[in-house]
Amino acid sequence: MTNDIVRPDAAGGFDRKLTSYGDDGLAKFLRRAFLSSAGLDAEDLSKPVIGIVNTGSDYTTCHRDMPALIDAVKRGVLQAGGLPFQFTAMSLPEILINPTSMMFRNLMAMEVEEQVTAQPMDAVVLLGGCDKTVPAELMAVASADIPSISLVVGPMMTGTWRGERLGACTDCRRMWTDYRGGVLDDDEIAEVNTELCPTAGTCMVMGTASTMGCVLEALGMTLPRAGTAPAVSSERLRLGVATGRRAVELVTEDLRPSSILTADAFANAMVVLAAISGSTNAIIHLTAIARRLGITLTIDDFHEAAQKIPVLADCKPAGTRYLPDMHSAGGMPALLKELEPYLARDVRTIGGQTLGELLDTWSGPQPYQDVIRTIDDPVKPAGALVALHGSLFPDGAIIKAAAASPELMNHRGPAVVFDSLDDLAARVDDPAVGITEDHVLVLRNIGPAASGMPEAGAIPIPRYLAQRGVRDIVRISDGRMSGTAYGTVVLHGTPEASRGGPLALVREGDIIELNVGEGRLDLCVEPDELTRRAQEHAPGVENAPSRGWRKLYADHVTGADLGADMDFL
Repeated sequence: MTNDIVRPDAAGGFDRKLTSYGDDGLAKFLRRAFLSSAGLDAEDLSKPVIGIVNTGSDYTTCHRDMPALIDAVKRGVLQAGGLPFQFTAMSLPEILINPTSMMFRNLMAMEVEEQVTAQPMDAVVLLGGCDKTVPAELMAVASADIPSISLVVGPMMTGTWRGERLGACTDCRRMWTDYRGGVLDDDEIAEVNTELCPTAGTCMVMGTASTMGCVLEALGMTLPRAGTAPAVSSERLRLGVATGRRAVELVTEDLRPSSILTADAFANAMVVLAAISGSTNAIIHLTAIARRLGITLTIDDFHEAAQKIPVLADCKPAGTRYLPDMHSAGGMPALLKELEPYLARDVRTIGGQTLGELLDTWSGPQPYQDVIRTIDDPVKPAGALVALHGSLFPDGAIIKAAAASPELMNHRGPAVVFDSLDDLAARVDDPAVGITEDHVLVLRNIGPAASGMPEAGAIPIPRYLAQRGVRDIVRISDGRMSGTAYGTVVLHGTPEASRGGPLALVREGDIIELNVGEGRLDLCVEPDELTRRAQEHAPGVENAPSRGWRKLYADHVTGADLGADMDFL
């Protein structure tokens, strides 16, 4: 596979990417006239131009402190002799967008790619944090391949309720389940609600945002410790300044993403993903980023890495702590040092050093803490992520085994089938449906093409079972779940139901067998019967979008196994 990379113009600064008038001299003349109106003089215009992607929005509450971070980056750019130019990009609020932020990740990636290739800049600083902003930006610069450096906004601090430490959003889900089960009343859940997200920043458990912050360090696209420093810390601002300075140096060195994001760098990222028991969403994002560079990743690659690497970071949902704890314990440098035997040392990092050179200066997990464990004393054994194959999903599926219930990892039970999110909402709590803890809950038509692949795979436990203390059931879908979620949940099943996958053929009462130890997931129906059902079934999506981005997305998005990117990208 090859990658048709868009290269910057040979000219630098504001002589880059001239507006098309058929007269370059006029283009430069007009450009300087309008830049003069912004108060810029000839000395300003002689400096390297550093673009800063601003993903702040009132809707994206995780990025509340983005203005301060931008100011810090600008200060670093100016100190290093560059000229900072902030520009806004689409912001993707995980909680305040319909139907799911995943539907717009590719749109943001396209927008950022077009902005960094159409506007004059010598390098770009990628600011983000909330789940889909970081992968969208990396997809963009993987294609544009201009000097780039990433910086996430960082995680929130934790809150407390009646002496219990709380954090978004693993505790959100746990407390909501307790509320549905009658353990908490209306007043108590209202009190809890105000403590789950107490500061600016992204979710402080090892959800997708935290996972991508750690993965950025593993890939070498951000400065050391930048993946875990809390959003409200002074260290986050100092990292902003250092990132701005480094962005200017990238121009002279001409250090591009294609030199950083190599096959070995992605192999390192998969090792780290296993060690932190990171979000399953990272599998889709890393696959999409890699494919932009002509590098093929499969779920079996992630599986193989996870079978070698135990869980070393004690962070929810697989563990008990939070990302600020991991940062205080040494952050990614301490974790990477412990993982050194499994890492490619000769990969370059955005700081200019190789990973090996950095590792030689770092110390591993220290005895004063127990958040970052050693290989000999892990939080959980190897196998945090497991790839599943079988008759239900011929192209595979994934399960986060580290966050699943051990007693359900080998399970055989009858299916209860939901054809859509509306169907799920209407029937899941109805006792007449007859769901028991032995059933397998199947939700289909939530794959990329059908509905943008929402985080609905962690199907809610029926209220009447939750009230009896049931907290987990085997759940299967062609969608995703939040990295903050937990349970025995099979995800990313491909092909998805709307594109003719066998999931579309499952009927109520069909036996489904899950064997995580053997990496199997089978629909126990005779092949002849499935053939007969397939002949009666017409793949497709009811009420498919007819216009705009949603139609373009539905028509051209690839399967989860290919990163759910657009087929023409």
